[in-house]
Amino acid sequence: MKIRHILTLVAAASVLVPINASADHLDVIEMKFQEVCSLSKLMPIVADFNEWGKAYGYSAQIASPLQTRDVTTFYWLGTSANAASFGAAWDAWRDALPDSNSVPAKLQARFEQCTINVSRSGYDLF
Repeated sequence: MKIRHILTLVAAASVLVPINASADHLDVIEMKFQEVCSLSKLMPIVADFNEWGKAYGYSAQIASPLQTRDVTTFYWLGTSANAASFGAAWDAWRDALPDSNSVPAKLQARFEQCTINVSRSGYDLF
């Protein structure tokens, strides 16, 4: 990813994340939709993910492109209090994936049916 694109993304994220909901850690996933999916199909999955994420202090929003070089790319903007709390959420997510009956495994399957991850970045916000 070019540095200019990263700086543009961070600037956009700082505008998209409300000041009172700002966090010290930003998790950004660049994604595209599978042919069978759309924003209206993704949002219920995000809502279910956010319900799971509450226990870990992690929540996400989707940035939908309006004016950009690639209007087919969407961004997952996940926020948490700091890198340590993000790490705890990530560990819980990753450790639960092998159990097909776990909430993370079921959510992951839904995400994979809907989106293709292009890249992932993490940022400390100051």
